[in-house]
Amino acid sequence: MTTTQKGRGKTILWVVLILVLLGGGGTGYYFYKKRQPVIAIQTEKVSRRNLTELVVANGRIQPVIQVKISPEVSGEIIALPVKEGQLVKKGDLLLKIKPDFYEASRRSSHASFQASLAAKQTATVNLDKADTEFKRHEELMKRSLISESLFLDVKTSFEVAKAQLQSATHQVEMAKASLEKATEDLAKTTIVSPIDGTISRLNSQLGERVVGTAMMAGTEVMIVADLNEMEARVDIGEIDVVLIALGQKARLEVDAFRDRKFSGLVTEIANSSKGLSGIGSMSSSSSSSQDATKFEVRIRIQEKEIFRPGMTVTAEVETRYRTNVLTVPIQSVTTRLPKKNDKPGTAGAENSKPVPAPTSPDSTRRKDESDKPVEVVFAKEGDVARMIRVKPGISDDNHTEILEGVTEGQEIVSGSHQAISRELEDGKKIKIEVKGSEKPGEPAK
Repeated sequence: MTTTQKGRGKTILWVVLILVLLGGGGTGYYFYKKRQPVIAIQTEKVSRRNLTELVVANGRIQPVIQVKISPEVSGEIIALPVKEGQLVKKGDLLLKIKPDFYEASRRSSHASFQASLAAKQTATVNLDKADTEFKRHEELMKRSLISESLFLDVKTSFEVAKAQLQSATHQVEMAKASLEKATEDLAKTTIVSPIDGTISRLNSQLGERVVGTAMMAGTEVMIVADLNEMEARVDIGEIDVVLIALGQKARLEVDAFRDRKFSGLVTEIANSSKGLSGIGSMSSSSSSSQDATKFEVRIRIQEKEIFRPGMTVTAEVETRYRTNVLTVPIQSVTTRLPKKNDKPGTAGAENSKPVPAPTSPDSTRRKDESDKPVEVVFAKEGDVARMIRVKPGISDDNHTEILEGVTEGQEIVSGSHQAISRELEDGKKIKIEVKGSEKPGEPAK
């Protein structure tokens, strides 16, 4: 066999070997595709509808107007003619504190005031006398009938008399102020209702000693509330509170009235989070979780009902509204790591090998943003799923608005939750699951 024939034989052998490898690879890929699991799904078409975004929060029913009754003076309660739940009118007696000490203090202050008046009268008479003596000696001094030293003594006595009258006048003012305070303290032993309302809470009993609010917080004896005007005070997280505005409508569910829904209007939004009173508290609460940051929002209830303070309420506040927008089921939107050059409305592509770039703050920031998951939906194309990046808008309980990425009538995967959240990827084989076709506990085939 010649050298040329040997070369041709090797070439033919290599060609045959390559063909065998290609055939084997194609056969393997075919069997691999045949063995790829088919994911059972449900679908729903992209459609247009109206959406109302709701912020849901929990809280308590409270009166719009309620007054905490705490005495300004301390002592023993000797009269308590009201009971919890009793209706009272403005000016009705709520409680009376034993006045003996304050009556004695007023009598003492009155006596001091009368003594100061007498002292002022005496100082006035002394000044008149000193003034007369000064004028007489002044005339004598002009005629050189008295010595200069005697005239200076008389003049000094006159100045002392004026100072004594001025001091006596100040003493009268002090005594008068003390008398007014003692009179006011005596009056504060009797407490009347500041509003028409109901005794919603009674904390003290007849004969109990209470502490006044003059130097400290004092004893909260009772609460008088106007139960004709009620509001829901709910706690809303910092992410949602920026969506709340005065005058927004709300639907209220009170646990005590299970079969009814009440309407309300937002009337007040807290400027600071609950429990935040200053810089010190900010540092002390820095270790708490972000979910604990709540803002109190007050919602006036429009209907009249027999509400009781402290009842549990759930509020749904209507924040934003959209009409005739493209929507998909809320469970259809999920997250995946972004693909290179992946923009809203495009299917995900496989990542190519990254090219090293110069390191800079901007490039680092872009890299961090590119590593964040993006929101996607899966569309049914034949028997495979196509991942489409979308830009969602507002949501209600069932559907989400899609601003970019889908078209009306497009068939979107709406279930199951496991398939959407974990199993589905771009190009995965799928089949529509017929509800009720599987036996309980048996996975879809």
